Amino acid sequence: MKKTNIVLVLADNLGWGELGCYGGGAIRGAPTPRIDALAKQGIQLLNFNVESDCVPTRSALMTGRHPIRTGALQSVPAGLPQGLIPWEVTIAELLSKAGYATAMFGKWHLGDKEGRYPKDKGFDEWYGIPRTTNESMFTEQVGFDPEVVDVPYVMEGFKGRPAEKREIYDLEMRRRIDGVLTEKSCDFIRRKVAADEPYFLYVPLTQLHFPTLPHRDFEGQTKKGDFADSMIELDARVGQIIDAVNETGTQDNTLFIFASDNGPEYRRPWRGSAGMWTGTYHTSMEGSLRVPFIARWPGKIPPGRVSNEIFHVVDIYSTLAALVDIPIPQDRPIDGVNQLPFLKGETQNSAREGFVYFIKNEMRAAKWRDWKMHFVWEKEPNEGANHLETPYLFNLVQDPKEETDVSSTQGWVRGPIRKMINAFQASLKENPPIPPGAPDEFLPKR
Repeated sequence: MKKTNIVLVLADNLGWGELGCYGGGAIRGAPTPRIDALAKQGIQLLNFNVESDCVPTRSALMTGRHPIRTGALQSVPAGLPQGLIPWEVTIAELLSKAGYATAMFGKWHLGDKEGRYPKDKGFDEWYGIPRTTNESMFTEQVGFDPEVVDVPYVMEGFKGRPAEKREIYDLEMRRRIDGVLTEKSCDFIRRKVAADEPYFLYVPLTQLHFPTLPHRDFEGQTKKGDFADSMIELDARVGQIIDAVNETGTQDNTLFIFASDNGPEYRRPWRGSAGMWTGTYHTSMEGSLRVPFIARWPGKIPPGRVSNEIFHVVDIYSTLAALVDIPIPQDRPIDGVNQLPFLKGETQNSAREGFVYFIKNEMRAAKWRDWKMHFVWEKEPNEGANHLETPYLFNLVQDPKEETDVSSTQGWVRGPIRKMINAFQASLKENPPIPPGAPDEFLPKR
């Protein structure tokens, strides 16, 4: 049987309330017809959950493990230890060993030195940025000194060869980069289909991360500002990749996933929207956790399905492994669960009921079924973390804004949530977390 191709497009800081199919679109000054159409062709999740910001989410996606385990907890400036240690096994490494051609075009943020680039972690080819988009502002800022700060570059790498710098990542390149990433992605699809090779294509685009600036081709199109122009660019880029799959006639044999890594951008003037939820990324509010997720696989995933079942970003790892029928590592905790039967409509229920939520190394909240318990309360980043003596409990169906504590009236929920937390904490004791900044040779205790 021919292996299924996999395309995973990840937006950067795209909030739940931005896309038309999630209640945004024209309301936000930016219709998103291509992504909206994709949602109708497959399954749209209303309860897809991620981590607090870019690094931990990408770590969870790549390893199927909560970032408290991997030590990839936060964004770190260039020149300092960061990313995944070589011991971690990425989904790209699993798929590569299963005979897939693999490529990544976009933002990595999981290591910025030889041994930790994407081409060292399972990808045959990579073009993009090793860290993050706000570095594009550095070279034009007052007092910037290249003698003491690394000049940011767009880079390229191929498996088995050293990565190379291709272009300074400045504000003009920031505008152009998603166009280049999309062009390379479409070329990869055409090449691999022509060669009759199964492929895994990971496209972590840079929109809508700050500075949220559109390509010049999209600048001024909405007449609603840079943010709206960047939204229609994002929609168009996703559409171009969809077209590349469709034009090769392989859409029925391609699982196409579109998702976001985090809740909305919170820095003004690039403030995003979480729609009906409260909060932005870098918090434990629902607006941080819930982001768009759409999956299309004609003939396998029924079209037009919308679900509020809980799905977590770590689940992508185990789900893709199950799709290809390859085993996941057995020598470490894998937090992801196989959601393939759920996505295919073989069951209406998710394979998970809840999860714990950390910001860096502190447990902030836990979700279970319709409820969420907060142990630390901070609605806005840097507002000041309030460590609660009595945790807040919210019913997210009855109270999506997280405004009414129901710990007194629905207190029975604390029992199953505490059991879930205790089991996770016991797992951390049995398998101690990898410390942030661990060297390449670090091996976890067993």
